[in-house]
Amino acid sequence: MKLLLVIASDETYSFIASYVRPLGFELIRYRHPLKAMDNIDEVDPDGVIISGEDFPRHWKTLVQFIRSERPKDRTAIVILKGPNFPFEEAAKASYIGVSGIVSDKLSNPEELDRLQGILSRYLPIEDGRRSKRIRPKPWDRFGFVACNPVDHTFITGSIETISATGLSFLPDNAPSIQQLGLDTLLTECSLQVGDKILSPVCKLVRTGKIISFHFESLPEGEQTILNDYIQNRPLRERKYIQDHPDYDEV
Repeated sequence: MKLLLVIASDETYSFIASYVRPLGFELIRYRHPLKAMDNIDEVDPDGVIISGEDFPRHWKTLVQFIRSERPKDRTAIVILKGPNFPFEEAAKASYIGVSGIVSDKLSNPEELDRLQGILSRYLPIEDGRRSKRIRPKPWDRFGFVACNPVDHTFITGSIETISATGLSFLPDNAPSIQQLGLDTLLTECSLQVGDKILSPVCKLVRTGKIISFHFESLPEGEQTILNDYIQNRPLRERKYIQDHPDYDEV
C-alpha cells in the first residue's frame, strides 16, 4: 500500500514515518501540494496525509483535486491540524471529502491511536494484531533497558507505547541518546514481556523527548511470545478489573 505524505516539517514527517511504516505502507513524500498534485496519478496512493498547519491555504485545494477523481473508498485523506485549526475548517474538511482529522501533536498517544483508527477504517492495514500499539496499563508487565553503543551506558526509562514491531520510550536521560543518529542499531537490549525477558535488536527511528525503536529482529521464538502477550491483553485486563473492583482509570 502507498501512503502519500504532503508535509513540509521534517520533524513531523519523521515522527509519522516511524509510526506508519510498520503498518505496511510504502511512503512517498512531497514538501509542497502543487508537486503532489502534479504526480498524484503517477504515485496512485491508497492514502494521503496532508499537513494543514504547513499548508493552511493549499490543503483544501489539494483535497478537492484528489476527490475530483478519487472517492473515499479508493483514497483515504487525513488532515493534520495545528493549534489554530478552527471548527469551521473542520466542517469544510468533512464537506469536501476528508476521511479524518488528527492533531499534529502526535506525541500524544491518543492522537496516534486516532490516526491508526482512521487508516484502518479505510485501508487494509497489514497484520493488525502486530501493528496495533498499546499503552501499558496496570495489567501489563513491560520494561525496556538498552546499552548505548557509543558510551556503553544504560538507556533506561518508561515505555509509552508498544506493539509487536517496536516501541516508543520516555528516557530517563534524553541528552545521552541525542548523540545517536537515526537508524543506529542497538544490539544489547532487554525487553520485559510478562515474566519473560526478550532480547530484540532495535533500530532508533525517532529522537526527541519521546524516542522510538523498531524491532529489527528477535531470537527464535521470542516474536511469538510478544505477539501472544499482546493478543491476550483483554484477558489480563478482565482479570485485573475483577480482582480490583475499585480500579478507576483516570
